[in-house]
Amino acid sequence: MSTTHVFIVDTNTFRYHLEYLFAGTGAKDNYIDFNDKPNTQLNHTTEDNLVGMIADSQRIRKGDFIVFYLQQNYSQKVFEGKFYGIFKAKEDLSFLDNNDKEQFLKDKLKKSLTFRTLLEPYEIYPEGVTEWEALDEIKCINSPNQMLWSLIYRKLKGNRGNTMITIYESERLFKLLRDKNQRQALSGKKFTFDIETQRIKIDDNQSSYSYTGRIERINIFPRLIQKYNDRKAFEVHLQAYIVQNIGRGTNKSLDNCLLNSSKIEWIGNEVACGVGMQKMDIMLSLIDNDSKIVLPIELKAVEATANNIVQIQKYVNWLEQYYVPNRISDIQPVLISKKITNKTSDNYANIIESFRIFNIKNKCCIPIKYIEYEFAENEIIFEEISY
Repeated sequence: MSTTHVFIVDTNTFRYHLEYLFAGTGAKDNYIDFNDKPNTQLNHTTEDNLVGMIADSQRIRKGDFIVFYLQQNYSQKVFEGKFYGIFKAKEDLSFLDNNDKEQFLKDKLKKSLTFRTLLEPYEIYPEGVTEWEALDEIKCINSPNQMLWSLIYRKLKGNRGNTMITIYESERLFKLLRDKNQRQALSGKKFTFDIETQRIKIDDNQSSYSYTGRIERINIFPRLIQKYNDRKAFEVHLQAYIVQNIGRGTNKSLDNCLLNSSKIEWIGNEVACGVGMQKMDIMLSLIDNDSKIVLPIELKAVEATANNIVQIQKYVNWLEQYYVPNRISDIQPVLISKKITNKTSDNYANIIESFRIFNIKNKCCIPIKYIEYEFAENEIIFEEISY
């Protein structure tokens, strides 16, 4: 299986996404000046927002599914948002096409789409599934936990241009698309969007569009190290680094701590798990032989404390009620934090005691995994701590 990513588009951008086979998210008027560099002129809030978008883009792997959500637009007679698909990511990770006069298709898109992913057709259906059909209609829903909560939470918050959905949610959304179109997918390899009918259609001029924009690899690590050395908050940078590198063999200590010999079937970041908008920093679904293991991961840019268990408990409670009934899995909570050098301190003893109490209380879970990291010789090293 693979992660499904839902990209938000409007009637203008959707056409160009289809014709040039790419998906993208924007950074408004910002220029990313810290890619593969240690410093930035951007303010703290702007930088963190952009790094969050980088994290969203870097969870994409080759073969992942891509669905577009066309936003409501009364002036274009789009009276309700619709979901369209199904596409696949052509390559691992998204790339950067920075916000300047050379950005590919910027004039036609009428906005800057800075983080981009090349696509290939999978099952392309002409009709979109309406927001009502996907999120509100419950005639085939037997329990509230079967609703598409990832998209409902996204709708409530409304600020993410690229939202991942769980495997069981994507299976439901795909079925809705197939049923809406009587399973009649479009043939061909090039498509466009007809605004009048609000349908995807085969592009009759298939040879005219080719994606020729810049493709710049995204590297957040130099900026992450600089933030660490300057003793400034870097949790969002750490999240982006882990999401980008997990399972790719680029940081063996990271893979050894989180994966062992298991295979990743799904990756999520900032995974919403409640109407209060609490979010798991990272969530993984792993396959270990025939077993599935879901890992809610809490990240800390500082040393751990016993209070970290409070947030992890909320993640576990949500997973038990909303995730596991839809996709039977073991739960393996994970805490990743800065290395504690003094393992004889009262703080460390309190942390270990909080783990012990948590493990006793949550017998349905695999005991919590505790991972520490440190920066050494221009790399970040992760280590699982036995307790």
